Amino acid sequence: MPADNHQQAGMPMWRPVRGGNAFEITVARLVQAIKLGMVTAGERLPAERELAEKLRVSRVTLRQAIGALREAGYLESRRGRAGGTFVVSSGPASGSADERPDAATLAREMGETLHDALDFRQVLEPGAAALAASRTLSAADRAYLVASLAASRERDPAVRRTGDSRLHLAIAVASGSASVAQAIADVQLRLDQLLAAIPVLRRNLDHSDAQHARIVEAILAGDAAGARTAMEEHCDATAQLLRGLLG
Repeated sequence: MPADNHQQAGMPMWRPVRGGNAFEITVARLVQAIKLGMVTAGERLPAERELAEKLRVSRVTLRQAIGALREAGYLESRRGRAGGTFVVSSGPASGSADERPDAATLAREMGETLHDALDFRQVLEPGAAALAASRTLSAADRAYLVASLAASRERDPAVRRTGDSRLHLAIAVASGSASVAQAIADVQLRLDQLLAAIPVLRRNLDHSDAQHARIVEAILAGDAAGARTAMEEHCDATAQLLRGLLG
């Protein structure tokens, strides 16, 4: 489920580029949007003028960043009325599924970095959910949360991770804090490859779906304490599963 224009505008990867090397930051923002599933394979990036305005970079810088990602295998440009810049994949292929590292191997490779990311997430995401519940959300925000929740229930492993990531980012954006939303996007990206490699177990999926539903229901009801508690339980469960892979 691609984010609509209303939600695209609020996503942290589209916030204005400030400081540092504009080209490198723009490349990083585009990769982050692709890897976190905000723009998936076959989908088109926002129009060049619109994206340059959102990122507050020149169209020359944006074109250079897009060109670099075309060369890296992330994007392709198409001409014509239905043309534009389209996502090809979430990155260059790294071998067949059988050749890629399994979740346990990835967890061991992350080591203390995994513990740090999980601790950061457990502090940050419950607060974001509570903030979202404390705000007066627009009809568009509420509709997007409901749609994101529905999409997160997808059981196909090929798209499950994207739906899950989009729901967490939708909650982050609903918090109303650009800094919180960016931090959550960053930690999601740090854990993305590992979360995608977790074996698909029906019981775990059922449990996760139920937790997601409680979080969104509490946010929509304006129950900040309930949203915080539900997200704490969800992050704790995920952390236990991922830390178990280190055993």
